[in-house]
Amino acid sequence: MSRFLIRRAGLGLITLWLLSVIVFLGAQVLPGNPARAILGQDAAPASVAQLNSQLGYDRPLLERYFDWLGGVLTGDFGTSYLYQSSAGDLIATALGNSLKLGLVAVVLVVPLSLAGGVFAALHRGRLADKAVTFGGMIVSVLPEFVTGIVLLLALGIWWPVLPISATAPPGAGPLEELRHLILPALALMAGLFGYIARVARAGTIDVLDADSTRTATVKGLRRREVIRRHVLRNALLPSITVTATQIGYMVGGLVVIERLFNYQGLGLLLFNAAQRKDFPLLQGAVLVVGAIYIVMTLLADVLQAVVNPRVRAQVTSR
Repeated sequence: MSRFLIRRAGLGLITLWLLSVIVFLGAQVLPGNPARAILGQDAAPASVAQLNSQLGYDRPLLERYFDWLGGVLTGDFGTSYLYQSSAGDLIATALGNSLKLGLVAVVLVVPLSLAGGVFAALHRGRLADKAVTFGGMIVSVLPEFVTGIVLLLALGIWWPVLPISATAPPGAGPLEELRHLILPALALMAGLFGYIARVARAGTIDVLDADSTRTATVKGLRRREVIRRHVLRNALLPSITVTATQIGYMVGGLVVIERLFNYQGLGLLLFNAAQRKDFPLLQGAVLVVGAIYIVMTLLADVLQAVVNPRVRAQVTSR
């Protein structure tokens, strides 16, 4: 098990390093001039050239990469061109906001998706199964901005039961903050429900058709006991990986939702940084998102090995 963890962690670090290279090079080839973006289109060419020199863009590319990477390894992401403050502090604040929104969405979507998938599998081929399967598929293929706008209009304007802004006013308590986050969390939940429910349904059907489940039924165990003791634990294993990787997606994939609901999270920060050529902020934010995704994937593998004895045996034998 320890060798497996070391190997997976090593692969994660290599992936993160490759991501740092791609992010840095990608930022350098973005169209536009950072100094021009900071000073404005009417700035004198001499001022633009002087600022580019101060920012270090007259130095070799490789030298700039290693300077940036060395700063990242020591926790220094540089200074934001746009906000003129520490990029690391800005990323930390935005990440905390995104994690709040993501946590609310996960708390809503995971139990409902797993329950919906198991319910559909137990009623395979019936109306309930079709309703969960096709209903989840429809809402999951809709673009997030469509789902968000529909929810915003329905629950925020036509029937105003929830705030249309995800940002609570200053001094608001935890319950008020939660109330402001429910609407965007529902928009995120709609996109994830169908995917997680389908995985849970497929896993449940596989276990229901297994010989061990049939044997337990033949021995006279009640259906509720069979489901609780034999079906649920094994059926929900595939959903662990899906849920963990979706958390990584939500942290960095919130641009549309955060813009729509005026929420200052990591997705909106990434969008603004890319739009304004704020390279230190852009590079640092993308790297943080990549690190979260890698960590969540590793966590999913570990959870599967812990919960499933067969997976644990395969991992230990490697």
